Amino acid sequence: MSLVVEAMVTTLTEHVFTALINQAEFALDFSGQFEQLKTGLDLTKALLADTESLNHKNNIIKAALFELREVIYKADDVLTDCLVRDEYRKDRSCSGSLFHDPFFLHRTGKKLKDINLRMKEIEQTLGKFLRAPDNIHREDAYQVRVMVSQDWNPTEIIGLDSDVEKIKGWLFDTSKVLSHVGIVGMGGLGKTTIAQKIFHDLEVVGHFHKLIWVCVSQSFSADRIMRSILEGLGENASGAGVTQILSRIQQVLTDKSCLIVMDDVWNQTDVDWWTNLCSVIPKQSSCIIVTTRNEEAVIGMGVESSRIHRPKTLNDEESWRLFSKFAFPTSKGLCPEDRLEKLGKELLKKCGGLPLAIKTIGSLLASKVDSPSQWRRVLESFHALTTEGKTSSVMASLRLSYDELPPGLKQCLLCFSIYPEDYEIRADQLIHWWIGEGLVQSKGSRTAVEVGYEYLAELISRCLVEIVQHRGFDGRVYKCKIHDMVRELIIMIAEEEELCGFDEQGRQKLTANTRWLCFIDEMEEKSLKRSSKLRALLMMSSRRFDFERNSLRSLRMLDLSNCTVDEHCVKDLFSWISSLKRLATLNLSGIQALKEVPSSIHKLLNLQLLLLTGCSNLEKIHPSITNLKKLIILDLGGSPIQYLHQGLGRLSYLQEFSGFKIVSQPRMPCFRLLEIRELINLRVLRIHVSSTTVIADNELDVLSQLRRLNVLAIDAEDCRNNNVLEMVERLTPPPSLQELYLRNYKKETLPSWVNPGQLSRLQYLCIENGDLVKLSSGQTTWNLEGLCLKYLMRLDVDWKDLEKDMPVLRYMEISHCYNLKDFPCSVMEPGVWRKN
Repeated sequence: MSLVVEAMVTTLTEHVFTALINQAEFALDFSGQFEQLKTGLDLTKALLADTESLNHKNNIIKAALFELREVIYKADDVLTDCLVRDEYRKDRSCSGSLFHDPFFLHRTGKKLKDINLRMKEIEQTLGKFLRAPDNIHREDAYQVRVMVSQDWNPTEIIGLDSDVEKIKGWLFDTSKVLSHVGIVGMGGLGKTTIAQKIFHDLEVVGHFHKLIWVCVSQSFSADRIMRSILEGLGENASGAGVTQILSRIQQVLTDKSCLIVMDDVWNQTDVDWWTNLCSVIPKQSSCIIVTTRNEEAVIGMGVESSRIHRPKTLNDEESWRLFSKFAFPTSKGLCPEDRLEKLGKELLKKCGGLPLAIKTIGSLLASKVDSPSQWRRVLESFHALTTEGKTSSVMASLRLSYDELPPGLKQCLLCFSIYPEDYEIRADQLIHWWIGEGLVQSKGSRTAVEVGYEYLAELISRCLVEIVQHRGFDGRVYKCKIHDMVRELIIMIAEEEELCGFDEQGRQKLTANTRWLCFIDEMEEKSLKRSSKLRALLMMSSRRFDFERNSLRSLRMLDLSNCTVDEHCVKDLFSWISSLKRLATLNLSGIQALKEVPSSIHKLLNLQLLLLTGCSNLEKIHPSITNLKKLIILDLGGSPIQYLHQGLGRLSYLQEFSGFKIVSQPRMPCFRLLEIRELINLRVLRIHVSSTTVIADNELDVLSQLRRLNVLAIDAEDCRNNNVLEMVERLTPPPSLQELYLRNYKKETLPSWVNPGQLSRLQYLCIENGDLVKLSSGQTTWNLEGLCLKYLMRLDVDWKDLEKDMPVLRYMEISHCYNLKDFPCSVMEPGVWRKN
């Protein structure tokens, strides 16, 4: 719990500090109280850095941490209310709001005093047991040992032969100088087992003069690792300094080949010691194998991506063989009856092919072979086994990966707990939640969305999250999921943290303290209305709801995408939503009954993300949307709104704007392209042009004024008006554009501005559904790294010419481009090419 609370303290401290620096009006109203709050948070954070004492926390510390968490949530509510009140003051259009309550100052001041008093008491309690350490990076947590013979049990190896042969091929590759190999995967997947099998393989033993195995725990210590290597070579390392150790390693290995296995590496932060060690290892015919849960670690240690092996989970047949070895030891791995086989295979589905989980469950059931009823009870209460410690070895292994995460990433990972088992999660939905909850914020020039994708990539790199679908060009994740055993771990932790509650089958249930909820059909609607602490609500129910105004007032994230909402409910829905003053993320995508976003939307002054994608009957958004000054994402993609009201340029924080239709409404005060130039923080812009589009002369250079714009998509669907396409032709592009998408462009040549000279930073170009005949203008070469060409039936390009025009191209997608010549992938059906 301590590290999750630490992340909460850090986030709240940053918010308070920002408010004080910006001298918001509320900060002036309560400046003394907020200064005191920040000081208390800083002191508490310093105490929480005493990780050694926290790891042995007693009941008093636990109670204080629970109290601290509750106080932080209350403080966050007060801070959010104050920020929203500031916006209401500026807006002046929200008369009658509770934030115009004359008693607001008195009530808020009293809340802050109470929060600071409770913070002081908690700080005093923690101070009796914790101290702020001078240096929180301790080396005594480090462990290193040389593997001994009893660590190796070849009888447990199943389903790894192909893994071993693949890596042996890399080891014996004489073209490589000091080959580096990485084995990367989640805890319990068998990385160490694969390395052990290689280490003891007769061909490998005969190939290398020296073999050294070093087990590394969670902290690196260059000195101790090098000492263990020297000792593994049979030398005495006592009393020697680093320079002497390196010299002696070099002497012992002179004219010898060696294999060094660095097992269970967690991080690689200091490059110098590793470079020095590699420099004394013979280059010819030597190899280093690194096993880790963190892909960044092996890359930092010099392993090429082509030499990283990612073991897969066991298939059904392999899982059953491994399970049988442990469940039926007296019958030498043979199942004595059909009932046990059926129950065992049902249990294996819960293990998801994870070898450590399979061994653990098999060993647990070995003593119950004479009782199929007990096997059934284990199957029906599999989730309870994790909370009772019956799968402690699996949970302990995975818990190490969790404990190693930075505090902020811990919170992000715990968000996965609310999704049903095996559910494929949309990455954008997850990241939008993180932003609304305040778990992810912008950093420097990187937007909150960009930071969110970095966080997700880090969780994937650490083998805690699995990719389901991703973009081929740069690997950006579209969909992801978690392994069943990882889910068991994080729902256990989420329950400990009182973020969520779960039943014996591991399904989420509502409790009085639930903060995050994925609502499904089996849950009771009445209990939902009583969940006053709820901060995130993801609806996955087909039922009709009647929400009461002023219920769930603590919500920061509401996702009703693709819910069943009929026309009668829509008005009541917005009446309820408009009462959620703290709401930061609102996703109503796919709600077909939504025809209009009413004026009440202007009450959501804390809203940062408004997602209305695919609302196929949405025709109007009230002009008061221009009051939502905090919006960073507005997504109207796939909605038939003909025009937006003038004034959207006031949304100066907007970073992503999708579904903007450039129209001509001379008698309407509509939002025009000219106003786009006021959105100086835009990173992503997706626009539509039609036969009625008009781009005035003074609007032609508007895009060039968006100096931070990285992604531009132009869709000319159903537009065959040459006059309109000529207007697009005359546009001046953004100077920093990195990705360009051009769809339904019915001209034989690209717009003149789509050239290497004006788009010198362009990395990815996607052209779909057009009449394009020629791709290159014959000018200087492109810096493009990715190219996508789809449904361009008339495009006539030779591969050799394309290679000359795009010399750094490394990724390409082609589909239904029938006139392309000599391309290295299919041009008829969807084809993909990657540069070797």
